[in-house]
Amino acid sequence: MAESSARVASPDGADVAQALSAHVAAFDQLATMVALVRTDGSCRFVNAAFETVLGLSRRSMLRGSLFDWFVEPDIVRETVAAVARNEFSISRFETQLRRPPGAATTEWLPVHVIVTQTDEPEQVLVELVEIEQQTRQDREERALDQAQATKELIRNLAHEIKNPLGGIRGAAQLLQMEVESKGLAEYTQVIIHEADRLQALVDRLLAPHRKPHVVGDVNVHEVCERVRSLILAEFPRGLTVRRDYDISIPEFRGDREQLIQAVLNIAHNAAQALSQRIAAGDACITLRTRIARQVTIGKQRYRLALELHVQDNGPGVPESIRDRIFFPLVSGREGGSGLGLTLAQTFVQQHQGTIECESEPGHTVFKILIPLP
Repeated sequence: MAESSARVASPDGADVAQALSAHVAAFDQLATMVALVRTDGSCRFVNAAFETVLGLSRRSMLRGSLFDWFVEPDIVRETVAAVARNEFSISRFETQLRRPPGAATTEWLPVHVIVTQTDEPEQVLVELVEIEQQTRQDREERALDQAQATKELIRNLAHEIKNPLGGIRGAAQLLQMEVESKGLAEYTQVIIHEADRLQALVDRLLAPHRKPHVVGDVNVHEVCERVRSLILAEFPRGLTVRRDYDISIPEFRGDREQLIQAVLNIAHNAAQALSQRIAAGDACITLRTRIARQVTIGKQRYRLALELHVQDNGPGVPESIRDRIFFPLVSGREGGSGLGLTLAQTFVQQHQGTIECESEPGHTVFKILIPLP
């Protein structure tokens, strides 16, 4: 509470902070964006959800004008003035929120705007609801349900394949001992080799379910640095791996090795997709960490969450598989196993998190969300 009140401080000084303190705590619990705005656009308060969506600190937002964050500021300005003049007690409309330079995504955000009168003259309450928010939550819930069904299918299928594989390999070994023809012996070697290859694939499918969840204190930036060093060791020329870290992110309980593998799988896919840009020498992967507030993952609400972005400037995920990239055996690369993202999603879900993907040519972002204590 003390922290929130201090952040509300404005040119009016401590009196403003004290007057607003009763409302601040409630506003910060909302998942929608809320701001107390004067008719000139200056903000007396913005809540945590507003900070998270714009990717700016509350202090910097209080120094600016609310109108600057909209694609069509005149509509917002006129509505705020009309509500403040008591022409309407409440007004609703839809517009687009502008992302600040350097944000993870530069796309405009469609929002439903609700402008409401307050007890103070020349001040209104502005609430912004992401139009796609409910759609995204529904998509996350479907993804979690699909992932659970997929894991059960993989587990059952892998066990069904594993049992006859042992018999096939054993029979091929016995046959190899009996045949005298060199040509026939080569055929038995092919059978043994392919059985071993299928066995390795089955083991990879079962790995997330077999491996115990080793819980300890995890520093996300140690995870990122490990992934960065591994990627640069494999791609030493033509690829830059940039860091954009929020060093204030606390440690959390988790499985460090699983998280390294999850981020590595995503970054490695990105590096492989950047082959043409690596040849040209301008390939770039960015590892970005941020704190997200009031996050809903599945059906549960979390006060704080880690937001880890793996961004690249590659050709993007093919549109034909964009909705299925986390399904097993789905790959947009020739020769790919289609298991990297499936395993990454499984490891993140074991931390009660989720992975989202936004992709267009030249800009692809995989966003990992993991709840923080």
